[in-house]
Amino acid sequence: MKAIILGLCFFSMGILSATAQTNSSAGTPTTAEQEIIQLSKIKWQWMSDKNVDKLTALFDEKSMFVHMGGSWGKSRELEVIKSGNIWYKQAKVYSTTVNMIGNTAILLSDIDLVAVVGGNEVTNPFMVTEVYVAQNGKWTMGQLSFSRLMRPVKN
Repeated sequence: MKAIILGLCFFSMGILSATAQTNSSAGTPTTAEQEIIQLSKIKWQWMSDKNVDKLTALFDEKSMFVHMGGSWGKSRELEVIKSGNIWYKQAKVYSTTVNMIGNTAILLSDIDLVAVVGGNEVTNPFMVTEVYVAQNGKWTMGQLSFSRLMRPVKN
């Protein structure tokens, strides 16, 4: 009886492991995943360049932004970028994963962000969450969150 129960436990663990691997985005990225990864890279450049015209088109009207100092919507984020209150000077991206759920892409990136905030240059390690939604044949950003990591800056 113990052997049967033990066997069922190992069988169940094997099924759960196989399912988890299937749901991950490990391996070769799909075309949509590659598109999102590239869009995220371009977005970091637009943010560094303070290119609010490109960002206005990328950010959905209902998009939300979460920072260490608060959270706000599209118009406030664009104003913060345009005014230079936060200058996203350089994002050093170390790893990126994408998970697709229907027409939604969730991208996680481990980064060190060099930013100028209130006139002071700071570098912080973040896990950045970006959520993109495919609408009318194009991707728009619905959400961007910065979660500070406990690891040291990698430099």
